[in-house]
Amino acid sequence: MKNPAINISISLLLTVLLFAGCKDKFTEQYFQLEPVYLSYQDFRTSVKMVSQQDLVKPGKIYVSGNYLFINERMKGIHIYNNANPASPQYIGFINIPGNIDIVVKNNVMYADSYIDLVAIDLTNPAQAKEVGRIKNIFPYSVPAYEKTGYRMGPVDDTKGVVVDWNVKTVRKEINTNNYPIYPIYYGNSFFAKMDALSGNYASGAPEASSSSAGIGGSMARFGLTGNNLVAVDNHTFYNINLSDANNPKLELQSQINWGIETMFLYDKYMFLGTSNGMLVYDLTDLNKPVYLSTFWHVTGCDPVVVQNNRAYVTIRGGNACGSTINRMDVLDVSNVKNPTLIRSYGMENPYGLSIDGDLLFVCDGTAGLKVYNAADSYSITEHQLAKFPDINAYDVIPLGTSLLMIGSDGFYQYDYTNVINIKQISVIKVVK
Repeated sequence: MKNPAINISISLLLTVLLFAGCKDKFTEQYFQLEPVYLSYQDFRTSVKMVSQQDLVKPGKIYVSGNYLFINERMKGIHIYNNANPASPQYIGFINIPGNIDIVVKNNVMYADSYIDLVAIDLTNPAQAKEVGRIKNIFPYSVPAYEKTGYRMGPVDDTKGVVVDWNVKTVRKEINTNNYPIYPIYYGNSFFAKMDALSGNYASGAPEASSSSAGIGGSMARFGLTGNNLVAVDNHTFYNINLSDANNPKLELQSQINWGIETMFLYDKYMFLGTSNGMLVYDLTDLNKPVYLSTFWHVTGCDPVVVQNNRAYVTIRGGNACGSTINRMDVLDVSNVKNPTLIRSYGMENPYGLSIDGDLLFVCDGTAGLKVYNAADSYSITEHQLAKFPDINAYDVIPLGTSLLMIGSDGFYQYDYTNVINIKQISVIKVVK
C-alpha cells in the first residue's frame, strides 16, 4: 500500500521546483538624470573672454586692487572695475567650465576648472587669456541638479566632463527574486551636501598686499602664501608653486583629513572648517603640513576666520549640512595646539563671516547681514551695530571702509566708514 504522506511530499516538492524555475517580472518606470558631456578637447579650449554674461547664480567673491571678481557657479568669473565702489563698471566674463575658486597674484588668475587648474593672464582684464594649465590635478566631479526626485544615471568619465543633466524616462524590467537589481542612487540631498561642502555659493590671507595678491572670503578653498597657492578639497591638501607665473607646478598632493569645507590662512597657520570641527595645521613647510589641533563641534557646515587670538566659526544646519544647529562659536586660539571655547551665539542660518578690528560681519543666510562690535568676545550679540535683513547673505570681504557682500540675489557694497551709520552704496542684482 502506498504511503499518502510520501505522495503529498512529492507533490509539494514538484510544486516548489516548478515555481522556483519561474521568475515573476515587473516593469518599473522612473525619471533618471542623463549626463551631458563636454569632450576633453572642447573643455580644454573653453577658457575665453566673453563680453557679456548675466549674473544668475553668484558664487564666491574675490578682490585684487581695483578689480572685483564674482564667480558664476560652475561657469566662470565676472570682472568689474571697482575703483568707484558706488558704481562698479562691468568689464566682461571669463568662461571657465566647472569653476568655483580663484586667487590672483601679479596679474595672473589661478582658477579651478573641473579636474584642471588654469592660469589666466589679467594684464588687460578685458582681454584675459589662458597662459598655463595643470591637467588632472583635482578629482573628477559632476555638477549638482537642483530639482528633487530623480535618480542619477551612470557617468562615463572617458567621454569628458559633465556640464549638465537631461531628464530621461526609463522603463526597466525587474525580477522579484533579485529585487532591487538596480544600484542605489544618491538623490538630490547628496548633491546638496556636495554643493555645501564645496562652497558652491570664494581663503583669504587678510594681510595680503592688494598690489601683488588678492583677498577672498571665508568660504574659500584657495589661498596664497608667498609664491605658492595652497588649496584643499574634501580630503586633500595641494601645494602649487607659482614662481613661474605662467607655468604653475604641483609640489605636494596629500590626503590630510575628511569633510573639509573651507580654508583660512593666518600667519603660518591653516585653519580648516570641516563638517565636524575646526582643524589647525602649521604650514611652516608647505610640503609638510603639520597637524596641531582640532576643536570638535556638532555636525554642520563650517567656515572660520581668525584675527589675533580669536577664531570665529559659524555652524550651519539644514538638510545639506547634517544637523539642526545654527550658531557662531568664538574660540581662544592663543594656544593653537589647544583651542578653547569662549562662548557660543545662536544664529538663524549662518554662512560666511569676516572680522576687521572690532567689527564682525556675519552672513546669517535668510536673516541677512549682521554687523557686531566684537571687542568683548563674551557679549558680541548684545552689541549689534547694523542689520540688513532683506537679502540672503552668503559671504563678505571688508576692505577698511567698504564692505563687499555676496548673496543669492546679488552683490552688495556698503560704506562702513561710520560704523554707527553703515550704508549700502551699490548693488549688482542677479538676473531672474
